[in-house]
Amino acid sequence: MTTAKPAPSQATPRVVNAYRSEHQRDIVNRLRRIEGQVRALVEMVESGRPCEDVAQQMSAARKAMDKAFYRMMACTVLEAVSGSDAEADVERSTRILEKYA
Repeated sequence: MTTAKPAPSQATPRVVNAYRSEHQRDIVNRLRRIEGQVRALVEMVESGRPCEDVAQQMSAARKAMDKAFYRMMACTVLEAVSGSDAEADVERSTRILEKYA
């Protein structure tokens, strides 16, 4: 018999912390992959690869960074839902998205 996870608004601090830890690992892994992509881009430029090939890989790295950003923002939404002042936290998350997205 499996037990369902509590809804975010009912999440215990322990569940939220476990999610945050897993979420942080995911973000760090994504950033490390992006770091590898950027190193490969430098090698491509230094070896004289065609501009279109470099542009394609730059686009992929940029999109990967955008995805990492949005995954990171999901953490602020979780904090907003589980926080005691949810309305203020949602507003804070909205301001971050408006400013950086």
